[in-house]
Amino acid sequence: MSKLFVDFTIAFRNLVQHSRRSLFLGIAIASVTALLVLLTGLSTGVRETMIDTATTLSTGHVNVGGFYKVTAGQAAPVVTDYKKVLAVVKKTVPEMAFAVERGRGWAKLVSDTGSMQAGVTGIDVRNESKFASVLQLQSGKLDDLAQPGTILLFDNQAEKLGVKVGDALTLSAPTTRGTNNTVDVRVVAIAHSLGLLSTWNTFVPMDTLRALYQLNQESTGVIQIMLHRQDFDKIPAIAARLRQSLDQAGFRVMEPDPRAFWMKFQSVSREDWTGQKLDVTNWEDEISFMTWTLKALQGISVVLIAILVAIIVIGIMNTMWIAIRERTREIGTLRAIGMHRRQVLWMFLLESLMLGLMSTVAGVALGAAVAAGVNAAHIPVPHGLQFFLMSPYLHLAVHGSLLISAVIAITLVTGAAALYPSIKAARLRPVVAMSHFG
Repeated sequence: MSKLFVDFTIAFRNLVQHSRRSLFLGIAIASVTALLVLLTGLSTGVRETMIDTATTLSTGHVNVGGFYKVTAGQAAPVVTDYKKVLAVVKKTVPEMAFAVERGRGWAKLVSDTGSMQAGVTGIDVRNESKFASVLQLQSGKLDDLAQPGTILLFDNQAEKLGVKVGDALTLSAPTTRGTNNTVDVRVVAIAHSLGLLSTWNTFVPMDTLRALYQLNQESTGVIQIMLHRQDFDKIPAIAARLRQSLDQAGFRVMEPDPRAFWMKFQSVSREDWTGQKLDVTNWEDEISFMTWTLKALQGISVVLIAILVAIIVIGIMNTMWIAIRERTREIGTLRAIGMHRRQVLWMFLLESLMLGLMSTVAGVALGAAVAAGVNAAHIPVPHGLQFFLMSPYLHLAVHGSLLISAVIAITLVTGAAALYPSIKAARLRPVVAMSHFG
């Protein structure tokens, strides 16, 4: 133990003795580490924002939806006797944090000055604990959505329809039996846009959606199952378990299909069956049409991180070559008084690891501080990027595990970059090294 302490002391003194070079390289490593933390934090933040927004607006972590067909060629996104399905869900998924039932529909929204097609989601806002935390209202009150005959729009939709809070709209849609029906609603809330998912989503009370589609109280559109964060990696297993349990309970279940429910209408309508079939999906299935944005960001992050790591490796190797050249006579003296090659190798490696550790700790502290500042500043995202990031503000997710991983990874990269120059230093012959000038 005392020997190791002596080695650390010598390595630290060597770094202090060459303070200018150590400071220059340390600042470079700290800066690259901070950039690594910020890039990873941005990628993680986008993913978390996407999950939170998607699982609030349009999907659960696991979903039990389905289609009901009155005739073989006509399908509607309806789950009948949903309370029986929910009972199976509660029994099969002990990991469930909570579940909500929502209606699914597609209707024409008509105002005095315009019209548009949009998705209509039926909700019970009193049971939607996460809803208020994700939405940012421009005007109106979210609690008013509990009243029958009301609707929540997003600002881009309200602008297109030319309406404000208090104005009336008419919803028009075909029922499950093919006849057209309309209901009148009043705008009670307008929320800021949350990007792609808010482009076509609107929200009405569940009873209003049932009235539009002439459904009974035992019918809904989907049961959305929310899980605790630590159970996210179990989602595929939970979905498979749920399919099996629903099948054993006597429900007809569709084969797994990793697409959003609205992308399945054409294929379901071509199938020769009538009645009810349930469809178990997860959140990635329901937003599969837009996860390319996340994959693209992750790909860009990987390329940038690779460039940053390459900068570190080249910088450290060059600095180590300079250090060895400056200390060649010192190495020869150490070898002449009996220091073994492995001890010389260890001395240079220890200096590099120590410098890397101190620099990366400073770098992650800097990166975490900048991320906290960015989050606290609520920097607005341009409208073009909001379409993909699904958030009006830039959010960086910097967790403790990310900081620890960055410290370990960059420190090991620092040591690996110093390995080859250290081996070359250890192989110097004492006589040649001591006669070196320069």
